[in-house]
Amino acid sequence: MSGIYIHVPFCKQKCTYCDFHFSTTFESYRTKMVETMQQELELRREYLTDTCLESIYFGGGTPSLLTLEELQQFFSTLHANFTLSENAEITLEANPDDITDENLANWRNVGINRLSIGLQSFKEKDLNWMNRAHSVQDALKCVELAKSYGFQNISVDLIYGLPELTLEEWKQHIALVLDMQVQHISAYCLTIEAKTALHKMVATQKIFPAGEDAQSDQFLLLIELLKTAGFDQYEISNFGLPGLHAVHNSNYWKGKEYLGIGPSAHSFNGISRRWNVSNNSRYIANFNTPKEWFEEEILTPKDRWNEILLTGLRTSSGVQFDQLIALQELPVSFQEKLIEFSANKWLEQTDNSIVLTEQGRLMADHIAAELFL
Repeated sequence: MSGIYIHVPFCKQKCTYCDFHFSTTFESYRTKMVETMQQELELRREYLTDTCLESIYFGGGTPSLLTLEELQQFFSTLHANFTLSENAEITLEANPDDITDENLANWRNVGINRLSIGLQSFKEKDLNWMNRAHSVQDALKCVELAKSYGFQNISVDLIYGLPELTLEEWKQHIALVLDMQVQHISAYCLTIEAKTALHKMVATQKIFPAGEDAQSDQFLLLIELLKTAGFDQYEISNFGLPGLHAVHNSNYWKGKEYLGIGPSAHSFNGISRRWNVSNNSRYIANFNTPKEWFEEEILTPKDRWNEILLTGLRTSSGVQFDQLIALQELPVSFQEKLIEFSANKWLEQTDNSIVLTEQGRLMADHIAAELFL
């Protein structure tokens, strides 16, 4: 089965650290954007070899800004062109300030059964410099309100490695989330992306990022506390209770097919990878013309090998050797690196697979790159 990702490029305001594609001045073309995205859903139905969906993910941007009518339009188009599996996971990313009685009732009524809530921090100072639209009070009350409307699969996002965040404060943040009794937690280390407001703040020394040691200590504490609380670290940044791992994102790491809809959205069908332009006006204007509104590449065996390593090593199931051998025999240099990384206790190897250790997860991208063709 397949999945669909719908990128909603609307935001109330710009978070200082964010380099995702979005706009804060979208009202003049909002209706046209939604219409074009629905057209893309209809046009690209055949991109997937299996039109039975096990996951739909509304991401962004801020999809919690969609009106009830807009959501109903999306679901009408989805049902007309695809089949949803009986237990399909349907996720909506939401900001705490958008979690209201009215919105929650609407989301439940249209079929949303999973929420991914961007809490990020429980320090008002952090929320202010990050330019988040919500307060700590919003963060503290939103999960309980969502539960009262019957949402039983809730994920929250946290950021560690924040400037001046102490290990004790980070421990308190984790404790607050555990008290909320959510089913899933995604925790990401703060990264300073080029061309973001945060990049400029760091360059002008208005913000001083945490050092690598502090980031590592916070990451290892996170693993320890969530493991004790019964969460599986099934991917480096993602922790779920047993049976409640994110279906949609898991399928990315497993190399399953998915269709990406909207500006900047990526798609993958096992043969090619395709991505739409990261420009709202070009996406809308070029969609019904011969002009380009996407790019595409056919993946070589080398591309697939490297992708399997990059994504698979991030997961608790690791990389299966037969996936790689199906593309080509394991090079001698690859096998030598495995011996080296095993000696360093960065990975564990069986006859059939390789899996990163706790220490190895701290340098997952480096290890994958060393094993690339």
